[in-house]
Amino acid sequence: MTVLQEAVGARELGHAREPGQGVEPRSAGEHPAPGWPALPAPSARPVPSAPAVPPARPVPSARHRKPRRTVPPSLVMAVGTVVSRASGFVRSAVLVAVLGSGVLADGYNVANTVPNILFVLLIGGALNTALVPHLVRAAKESADGGAAHVNRLVTVLVAALLVLTAVVVPAAPLVVRAYTSYGDAQLDRTVLLAYLCLPQVFFYGLFTVLGQLLNARQRFAPMAWAPVLNNLVVIGVFGAYVGQRSFSAADLTVLGAGTTAGVVVQSLVLLPCLRAAGVRLRPRWDWRQAGLGEPLRAAGWTLLLVLSDQVGYWVVTRLSTLAGSQAAAAGLPGVGYTAYSSAYLLWIVPHGVITVSVVTAAVPALSAAADTPRAVRGILSRTVRTIGVVTVPAACALAVLAPQLCALAFGHGRTGSADVQAIAGMLAAFAPGLVLYSAAYALTRTFYALGDSRTPFLLNLLPVAATVLGALLCHRLLPLRWVVTGMAGCYGGSFLLTCVAAQLLLRRRLGPLRVLGAHLKLLAAALPAAAAAWWTARYGLLPAGAALAVVYLLLAHLLRVEELSALTTRLRRR
Repeated sequence: MTVLQEAVGARELGHAREPGQGVEPRSAGEHPAPGWPALPAPSARPVPSAPAVPPARPVPSARHRKPRRTVPPSLVMAVGTVVSRASGFVRSAVLVAVLGSGVLADGYNVANTVPNILFVLLIGGALNTALVPHLVRAAKESADGGAAHVNRLVTVLVAALLVLTAVVVPAAPLVVRAYTSYGDAQLDRTVLLAYLCLPQVFFYGLFTVLGQLLNARQRFAPMAWAPVLNNLVVIGVFGAYVGQRSFSAADLTVLGAGTTAGVVVQSLVLLPCLRAAGVRLRPRWDWRQAGLGEPLRAAGWTLLLVLSDQVGYWVVTRLSTLAGSQAAAAGLPGVGYTAYSSAYLLWIVPHGVITVSVVTAAVPALSAAADTPRAVRGILSRTVRTIGVVTVPAACALAVLAPQLCALAFGHGRTGSADVQAIAGMLAAFAPGLVLYSAAYALTRTFYALGDSRTPFLLNLLPVAATVLGALLCHRLLPLRWVVTGMAGCYGGSFLLTCVAAQLLLRRRLGPLRVLGAHLKLLAAALPAAAAAWWTARYGLLPAGAALAVVYLLLAHLLRVEELSALTTRLRRR
């Protein structure tokens, strides 16, 4: 589940303090750290004599002192992201092992996902795209460090989150009926879980606000690592039920409450981190000076984009849960929403690890070169080609090794071989869309860098419409066993429309992008590598992965794929 996170700045402060607080003394002649006021000259007042003491070893001056080695914030965030994803995989594997991939798991996943959807839909988009950057600017530009303004804004946001949560929790039955077609016992179980999970709306919002306050002070580690605690709490709660076959209302209450407890811990752990950063939050009720008008207006297009995105998600969720219920009644293995979301979790890994990192690093350069179309075109072309170096072979690997990957990740507990095959089929259907999805991500972020938030919304309508139409056709035309698998393929393939339309629009502004030829080279190297992986998969996943990597790297070198060398050089430096 994704909540959009923008890292603010890249420099790490040496010491955090409250506005107006004094600074720690330094030795004479020491140069102040960036952002710190210079110390006044020492007073000329005579100092009383002191008893003689043995001479101490001379302290080296700041000029000759060996600089203390610090861990770069980007490395802290990267390691936190990797650990968070790894613990997330363990969490997902434990969930599937305990609940399986049938209708019970579908109900739990809907109840646990809806709070995140509602948060992003109703307030999360505004928080991340407009309100939080506004809050960060206030903290940096105000004479008092933005303390009063930040307190007003945080008070408004927390109050809004409380009101929103108080509205959505009693509406749990309506929310469940909106996203599913369940009835009788399955409806009752899902509604119970929704009552327990919907309070997460408040804590997701609190996590976003507190985390971005920390990011504004160059404290990136807490927000990157806090989700690990969430995963550990859920793993511990569900781990107590491994091997259990039936679940009473009391058991479901523990599972639902334990899931929400993970989000609570993830949010509240940031409070002591804020205090350590010198932030003292206090309620301020003079809201008229909170200055929300400008950021809310700026969030308009993003809110529309989020809304359109959720329309497509709502259709897929409702039809996949319906297909899961029908499959359970027909005695088919779990081919519903849980299988879809499990396959998606594996599919999105290369995008989250590589694409987001590369594009995030490129956006500042794109913004700085916004007035020079040729420079923007060069940066964007290199970015898309660099992403393709990883996503093209990754898509091939996900397609041919889907059974082995799904067995490793989800083939435990209540998940049988038929369930694993169903998830693997969906992963293989998702796989080709990885290249399109990542390329579309880079292309649409370029419009934001150019100061255009309207075009990404219009471009997003294309995959949403294609996903909705594809889901409806799959539900109408395909056999029950393949309905949700077809939806997965339609979702990944829908981003072809975004890629084509975005390139046409950018061509008018920037000129032609040279990316197609590079992707064809990558495909020429990746397809034989995928064939080698498929042939060696009989010996295990590790030999198959090694065969794919060796063949791909060899052919890419023979084809002179320059971006591969650039990417490996960048990774070595990091």
